[in-house]
Amino acid sequence: MRSARGPRTRRACAAVLAAAAAGLALGASGATATQKAPRTVDLQILSFNDYHGHLAPPTGGDGNVTTATGPVAAGGVEYLTTHLKALRAGHRNTLTVAAGDLIGGSPFLSGLFKDEPSVETLDTLGLDVSGVGNHEFDEGVPELLRMQFGGCHPVEGCFDPDGYSGAGFDWLAANVTYNAGATITRPAGSKGYGSWFRASTGRTVLPPTSVKVVNGVKVGFIGMTLEDTPTLVAQSGIRDVSFGDEVVTANKAANDLRRKGVKAIVVLLHEGGLPPAGATFDYTCTQGDAAGLSGPIVEIAQKLSPAIDLVVTGHTHQPYTCDIPDPKGTSRWVTSAASFGRVITETELKLDRRTKDVVRSSVTSVNHAVTRDVAADPVQTATIAKWTALSAPIANRVVGSVTTDIARSLSRDTESALADLIADAQLAATSAAGDGGAVMAFMNPGGVRADLTFAPSPVGEVPGAVTYGEAFTVQPFGNLLVSMTLTGAQIEAMLEQQWTTQTDGSVRFLHLGVSEGFAYSWSRSAPVGQKVDPASITLGGTPIDPAASYRVTVNSFLADGGDGFTVLRDGTDRLGGGSDLDAFIAYLTANAPVTAPVPNRATPLP
Repeated sequence: MRSARGPRTRRACAAVLAAAAAGLALGASGATATQKAPRTVDLQILSFNDYHGHLAPPTGGDGNVTTATGPVAAGGVEYLTTHLKALRAGHRNTLTVAAGDLIGGSPFLSGLFKDEPSVETLDTLGLDVSGVGNHEFDEGVPELLRMQFGGCHPVEGCFDPDGYSGAGFDWLAANVTYNAGATITRPAGSKGYGSWFRASTGRTVLPPTSVKVVNGVKVGFIGMTLEDTPTLVAQSGIRDVSFGDEVVTANKAANDLRRKGVKAIVVLLHEGGLPPAGATFDYTCTQGDAAGLSGPIVEIAQKLSPAIDLVVTGHTHQPYTCDIPDPKGTSRWVTSAASFGRVITETELKLDRRTKDVVRSSVTSVNHAVTRDVAADPVQTATIAKWTALSAPIANRVVGSVTTDIARSLSRDTESALADLIADAQLAATSAAGDGGAVMAFMNPGGVRADLTFAPSPVGEVPGAVTYGEAFTVQPFGNLLVSMTLTGAQIEAMLEQQWTTQTDGSVRFLHLGVSEGFAYSWSRSAPVGQKVDPASITLGGTPIDPAASYRVTVNSFLADGGDGFTVLRDGTDRLGGGSDLDAFIAYLTANAPVTAPVPNRATPLP
């Protein structure tokens, strides 16, 4: 990849030249030094989140946004870039920011190349700064640092003949700090790594803040991921770091910025909320949860320092612009732009030249759909073509077939045919005595990233055929399979851990996919911790014995306690297996054509 920083430098030079030209024009027209500049400076902030390397337009339900008149096709970086350019037109001062998960969990085209294509497209569209999300840590801190600072992959080498020079935008990680005694390996290609370490904000893996100067007024950005990131990523890559409380971290960073004379402050936080079911892409609300927004972001926003003027969020893949007053009761916008480049949030505000702060009453936020009825950006089209050509020999290989669409659970709180199918594949790969001796397998819903569709993909294979690229997009994380011994009581505890009570009192339900032959029932009305009837848990129709031992297969993410399934850390006699993707492909090949399993292995009761 060519240097990502070049276009940024050219833009800066162009701005200097424009300013110089403006100065000459004023002089020629007889302007005097006594003329007063306007008291306020206009600033446009364009934001998005959860891009997840979606270069090509998303397909299926992921490729639509909900409008008042029905679903509309949206997304694709060629159209995202065009819409951004159109929104910037006529705005002298504009910044483009993001709230994390720009990489990780990506479709084949970006995921195969460790998300270097994602970074290239983000540089092209003019991203200035982003907070980190949990998926930035999917492959650990060292890989995130490589993504920021550049260098070829340590195992797979260089993907692009031009090499990889890193991201031209800044990732911020205010609440991700090195543990005491951790050995810090400075990434190759970074100059002054750790220069931001200070007592006030700690030894963060990437800078906690970034400051942009807009017509003489400093605007500070604080970037963070959710505190629960360790429950969402494999532990092996984050053992040397800790993830801090979002409110405590943001307030501390805001104080640090104010000590430096920065009064206009924006938080880029990878944590979010949930609008009402069926909300449109331009959903808006006032007074926070009283108007329909729920989830962790409501309480967080209510506690963030009044010094913070805007909160850009993500993680939940939902669209909203909501006014959630700060602790002093002053209006403050909290925004989110869905996911996969389908929505852009446009925030307009005024900066007071005298106070150097945001005029809070001037702030407005609105969501725009990234429709595909505009011209595709030619540079992004060329980038997609380049990476498509590099990936084609692998991507287009047919590995199996299906008889119909096999869908995942978008909400993750219902049993899905695809998660069950993946559990079946993992059981098949590890049931032999030498491969793990497993008698059951479980799959986390968040690891299922796309549906398997019967319709042919753009490469033109026959209907029903599944290509390697399609299978990769379903399971892009590259987790290994782990077989372990659990008691029946531990299996029951694992099932109960599908439900967790959140800080705002809501209950999160992550419905595991389960392999064929395993069954249980659960109660909608029972309290958390008592949802599953132990007597209903069966294997092959026989009740599970709480005191007996069973061989169980999960992926390495779950085996590390991911998604809050901490009981799996206590599994004994562990045996590693192959990759989850290899197991999935082997199952598709051996059982072609595959019919979708009926998702009735877990029975909900009142």
